[in-house]
Amino acid sequence: MESLEFKNKLEELKKNNIAIIGHMGAGKSIVAKTLAKKIDFKHIDSDYEITRFAMKSINKIFQEKGEEYFRNIETEIVLKLIEKKNVILSLGGGTILSGLIRDKLKKNSITLFLDVSLLELEKRLKKSTNRPLLKNVDLAEKVKELDIARRKYYLLSDITIKNTNSPIDTCKNFIKKFAYFHEKTNINKNKKQKM
Repeated sequence: MESLEFKNKLEELKKNNIAIIGHMGAGKSIVAKTLAKKIDFKHIDSDYEITRFAMKSINKIFQEKGEEYFRNIETEIVLKLIEKKNVILSLGGGTILSGLIRDKLKKNSITLFLDVSLLELEKRLKKSTNRPLLKNVDLAEKVKELDIARRKYYLLSDITIKNTNSPIDTCKNFIKKFAYFHEKTNINKNKKQKM
């Protein structure tokens, strides 16, 4: 699917962009970059935008101001990002906890949940040093706890993909599922109009 075709389909669905959600370590940034390159969209990473705005790392924000302060900045920035057109957004794992963000995503974005097993997440996150929620905790317990709090929101996504393959394969899979989602939505819209 070419860039123009993608833009047209998004427009028909009355959506601005594609937002990739899921746990930390799910591969959101790498898939978002790969997909953006493939369909010639711009990639925007919400964590990067937060560090640019705060002029400090997410670790530092958590250390100095705490999680609540971080979530407030995150909500403010992500709500603006969701307005942007023809971009691929990779959103932080906890972004979805905000009802304001969930509502705006539903209205403005096609959401893609990258689903990864908890065991795989543990493997990927073992060596991670820059994730404040993983500092001085039992990794397996923390991953499970985060999954319990977040999965119900992730599962509200338009499209879910098990992210176990290469980023390129995941992107191909998404493009297929997006085309199917677009077609199904149009069929349902046409049915409603005929009623």
